[in-house]
Amino acid sequence: MLTPKEVALAAARALDDKKGLDIKLLAITDISTLADYFLICTGTSNTHVKTLCDAVEEALDSLGEPVLRREGHRSGTWVLLDFGCLVLHVFTDETRKFYDLERLWSDAVPVALETVIS
Repeated sequence: MLTPKEVALAAARALDDKKGLDIKLLAITDISTLADYFLICTGTSNTHVKTLCDAVEEALDSLGEPVLRREGHRSGTWVLLDFGCLVLHVFTDETRKFYDLERLWSDAVPVALETVIS
């Protein structure tokens, strides 16, 4: 069984493999009961957002971590995948700037991803 951090890092690798942009991992364990981590990423188009989400779902499912809930903005500009310990947010650039989750969750602890993604 994977730790929440291992789940988050596997998801980050999957995003990076599909050319996700500005991937950020935030540890929220101490400030929320929603999850242990938020993973935030930008896609270049609605199609790219879907591709990124599909890649993470496939990667985590193969590790025994199926998605529990998927919420998708109808326009395809923001998709949320809930894996229990990890909540993934994939946005188009404009939508990410509008919602600015990094500012909203500024109390969260950023997790370095340099050793996991390029």
